[in-house]
Amino acid sequence: MIEFYLNGRHRQLHSADPNLSILEWLRTDARLTGTKEGCASGDCGACTVAIGSPDAGRGGALRYDSVNACIAPLGSLHGRHLVTVDGLQQEQPHPVQKEMVECHGAQCGFCTPGIIMSLFALHTESAATGASADDKALLEALSGNLCRCTGYRPIIEAGRRAAAQTWEPAQGTEQQAKGDEIDLSGPAWLQASEMLATLGQIQERAAGLEDSEGRRYDAPTNIQALRQLRDQYPQARLVAGGTDLSLEITQFLKDLDHLISVANVDKLHEIREDKDGLYIGAAVSYREAEPLLSRRWPQFHAMIERLGSRQIRNRGTIGGNIGNASPIGDMPPALIALGAEVELDSVDGIRRMPLEEFFHDYKKTDLRPNEFIRGVWIPEPKADEQLYLYKISKRLDDDISAVLGAFWIKSDGERVADCRLAFGGMAAIPKRGPAAEAALRGQTWDISSVEAAVTALEGEFTPMSDVRGSSAYRMQVAGNLLRRALLESTHKDKKQPLMVTDYA
Repeated sequence: MIEFYLNGRHRQLHSADPNLSILEWLRTDARLTGTKEGCASGDCGACTVAIGSPDAGRGGALRYDSVNACIAPLGSLHGRHLVTVDGLQQEQPHPVQKEMVECHGAQCGFCTPGIIMSLFALHTESAATGASADDKALLEALSGNLCRCTGYRPIIEAGRRAAAQTWEPAQGTEQQAKGDEIDLSGPAWLQASEMLATLGQIQERAAGLEDSEGRRYDAPTNIQALRQLRDQYPQARLVAGGTDLSLEITQFLKDLDHLISVANVDKLHEIREDKDGLYIGAAVSYREAEPLLSRRWPQFHAMIERLGSRQIRNRGTIGGNIGNASPIGDMPPALIALGAEVELDSVDGIRRMPLEEFFHDYKKTDLRPNEFIRGVWIPEPKADEQLYLYKISKRLDDDISAVLGAFWIKSDGERVADCRLAFGGMAAIPKRGPAAEAALRGQTWDISSVEAAVTALEGEFTPMSDVRGSSAYRMQVAGNLLRRALLESTHKDKKQPLMVTDYA
């Protein structure tokens, strides 16, 4: 059974197909059709909903995140509050709804529910924490929402105007609990005391779903239970955010017989900071990890900001990106360049290894059948180290890398004392360029040594050609990214902008 709240009302599901997405369940079982399906792959944002999860940093209050319902497993609702556009259809409209009408922010309206929910999540967060809802925040919130007919100007204007308003309860009403229903008269129902208490109790209990054909979904809450499940069912698929795994269901039409969720396991949400480095649990989301990484290595901010959309970053996890073992995953090359180590767990104990050794071949890793990823260790930066991260893709937002370059350079005066050059999109796995590193190591950090490293790259990589770029294009880009790192390092103390002509 899974338990959750839907638009302020308590729900229990005793049996359901674990392959169902939240979107499919909403439209077919709950009969709430305000949420739309556009792409079924987490790209267009038409299906966006808001999911409230208890946040320890806010004293247990719910933090509402925008999520792509089309690729979020139904079982992931356990212990959470799901808010859909249908739940906002009240006597007192939300400021986002009001301003979308006033600013003429909709034409065909198919994408509008998702846009409203993305802006609703931003508005709710801003109201709860005082976080900025300026233009930069608006553009980030909407980066995962596509609109083909309205144009974005009126939508952004609606977001600006809504940000300056509060959502007040309807006059003469009071929020109160009524059995298992909550009066939906205004914003109070988002943090109703009875709902918070009930969700806290639910999250302490393991969840499970099974349908009539024996397909299962298990969601343990502690590391011991996860170890036992993984040992007992080594063929089961592990799922955290589900932002990639769910595509096997929605795009390749697979039926997965058994899913084991790691999303509610306490130990996998651990974050530890000490003088030697940073430990990030496997179930920590990109959004949660970004401030910690950027504080140490500022280059992570721009890269993670381009990793999918806000909806993807709210659910996608560091451990999932590693375990997925995609050659174009954004995080592994960066972590490999930093010399990160992955921690693996099972009933046989915990083992730790360099992340670069974890990947063997396309989608093949060192993970044993009864193991799962527990977390990743990232060394603390030193004063003589620099990190350069570059993502090349066809779109600025919400796109997959064609090439990702991650370069860690340790300097000894003007010379390269050590370096790690890692790439995504250049091989079947995220991979370092040892020959290029050797060409740089011990040399002056200048155009001569960089050109020698670029030449060495051409002898150790044979990238594939696909819809994102040809082999020749990827090879040229990889070399140009290394040249770009040199340019940026030599201009870091100058006030004028970097120009391509400066390279000559």
